[in-house]
Amino acid sequence: MNTLLAATVSFDQDMPGSVPSGWRAGVTGRGNPKWSVEADPTAPSKPNVLKQSGSGTYPWCVRPDVSLADGYVEVKFKSVSGREDQAGGLIWRWKDGDNYYVARANALEDNVSLYYAQNGRRNTLKYVDAPVPRNTWHTLRVEFSGKKIRVIFDGKAYIEMEDDHIPGSGAVGVWTKADSVTVFDDFSFGASPGR
Repeated sequence: MNTLLAATVSFDQDMPGSVPSGWRAGVTGRGNPKWSVEADPTAPSKPNVLKQSGSGTYPWCVRPDVSLADGYVEVKFKSVSGREDQAGGLIWRWKDGDNYYVARANALEDNVSLYYAQNGRRNTLKYVDAPVPRNTWHTLRVEFSGKKIRVIFDGKAYIEMEDDHIPGSGAVGVWTKADSVTVFDDFSFGASPGR
């Protein structure tokens, strides 16, 4: 396995209409998510974004070649639509489609939250109210080291806590919920120095 320690992915080298090269898409639970690279004139780094336009319990798209125990993940995302939900999230320490951490911002509920998925069940660690305007690009970042987790949304730390439900290293990626149509760009990750 080739493990990258730091990178930023803009999806601009990928062929529109397909899952980006080196990524794996799926769903926790049931449904038919549709992850694809698409051209978007509003993309922070033009021309492409990664878009989820299908529906599923918890659609995810990860980089299985990345394995981080301590470090950071960050992404720019825009919530486009969704009747049931309008969420954009980050995954880290992904072991498989049923076990990982996720932090997400929700434009329908105006909040930022932190969860862990264990054996296919999503468990809430914390919710914090936060303005998440729809059809606006936002930046979501998570810093994690041992039990420490810090969730930063649009430059402000909303959640800082300790949790040890998902220890060790795992893959990183992005996440949505239900019928959220969400676009992502400038996905970046890195290992903590000295790790």
